[in-house]
Amino acid sequence: MTSTAQQSVSAMDHSTDPLALIDVDHIRFLVGNAKQAATFYATAFGFQVEQICDLTTGNRTSARYLLTQGNIRLLLETPLSKDAPGADELRNYGDGVKDIAMTVFDATKAYEQALRNGGTSAYEPIVVSDAHGSVTTAAVNTYGRVIHTFVSRSGQYMLPTVKAGGTFMPGYRPMGHFALNDYNRQHPCGLKFFDHCVGNVEEGKMNVWVKWYEDVLGFKMFKHFDDKDIGTEYSALMSKVMASGNHLIKMPINEPASGKRKSQVQEYLDWHDGAPGVQHLAMRTDDELHSVAELRRRGVDFLEIPHAYYESVWKRVEAMLKSHGHASVKEDHQRVRDLGILVDADDEGYLLQLFTKPLQDRPTLFFEIICRRGSQSFGKGNFKALFEALELEQDKRGNL
Repeated sequence: MTSTAQQSVSAMDHSTDPLALIDVDHIRFLVGNAKQAATFYATAFGFQVEQICDLTTGNRTSARYLLTQGNIRLLLETPLSKDAPGADELRNYGDGVKDIAMTVFDATKAYEQALRNGGTSAYEPIVVSDAHGSVTTAAVNTYGRVIHTFVSRSGQYMLPTVKAGGTFMPGYRPMGHFALNDYNRQHPCGLKFFDHCVGNVEEGKMNVWVKWYEDVLGFKMFKHFDDKDIGTEYSALMSKVMASGNHLIKMPINEPASGKRKSQVQEYLDWHDGAPGVQHLAMRTDDELHSVAELRRRGVDFLEIPHAYYESVWKRVEAMLKSHGHASVKEDHQRVRDLGILVDADDEGYLLQLFTKPLQDRPTLFFEIICRRGSQSFGKGNFKALFEALELEQDKRGNL
C-alpha cells in the first residue's frame, strides 16, 4: 500500500473501528520446500530473501522465509513433519496462499469484532514478545483454505521498522549473505505493493462470500462483472470485487459460469481438491515495460497474447481516453506489443497488465503484474483476449 493510503487510516478510525486496516502485513504461502521456493521467487521475480525462522532459530514445526520487494512481504512456510500444522493441507492442495494478513491497531479487538460480526475463529490471539517488543496475531476463516490474520505490533516490531529492514517478529533472524539479494538490488524488477488478491469459489457461492466480506470485515462492493463481461464462446466466469473501507486491499471473488467447456475457475477448483482458494495475486509496478522485460529476462513464463489482439486494442483504448479527456497511452506501442502486454482504459485513465502462467505444476496460483495510469478497474476490455489465452493453456493441459 502507498504512504498516502496509509495516512488515510486516521486516529478516528482507530478509536471507532477495530477493523480499520493499516496495511497488508504479509501474505503467507504453504509450500513443499520453502528453501527452494525462496530461491525461485528471488531468481524469477527479484524478491529479497530477508529473514528466516526455522530449526536454527528454535522453530521445530516449520521453516519460514520472509521475502520482500517494495512494500510486498511474502512469507513462505513449509511444515517440518507429517503432523505439523499445514502438512495435510499441503498434500491436499499443493503450494498456495494460506493467509492474507492485515496490520491493525489491536489484533485482539479486531478478531473479537470479526467474531461478533459472524466470523469463525481460525485461531485465538497469540502474543509473541521479547525485550524489543511484541507481535499479536489472531485469525478468522474465509473461503476454503484461506484465513485472514490480524496483526498488531509494538516496540521494534512496528511495521515502519519492519519495512526499513527490522526484524519481522521474535524468532526470526537475518538470512545472512545470499548472493541473489545483491544481484536483485542491482537488477530491480520494480514491484511495489499488492494491488489486489483474487479468490475462486464454487459455482453459486460468490454472493455468499460477498456478504461475508460485507458483514464480517465491513468491505464494500467495488466492481461487478458477469458472464457477458468475462467470457468467450467456450467458457465464462462471474466476479465481484470487494474493497476495504479505505480501499487498502481489493478482493475480487470469482465463480464459474456455464459454458460449452470448462472455465479457468472450474479448472482451478478441480486441481485444488474442490476447495476455494486464492487464484492470483496482482502486484503493482510504476513501469510495466521495465518490470515485464526484466521478469521475462529472468525466465518468468507469461501467458501468450494472440497477435490479433493488437490489431484493435489501440483504437479502442485511445477512443476511450479521448472521450473522457485523458492523454494517450505514453508507453511505446511497439514495445508493449513486443512484450505481450495487455492495455485497457476506462473513464479514469488506462492500465497495463500481464499474467504469468501457473507458478507450480498444479494449474492453480499465478501472478499478475499491473501498472495503473489513472484506471482503477481490472482490464474489462481485455477479458476476452485473456480468456482465449487461458483456454489455449487449458487445452495444452487437457483440462478444457
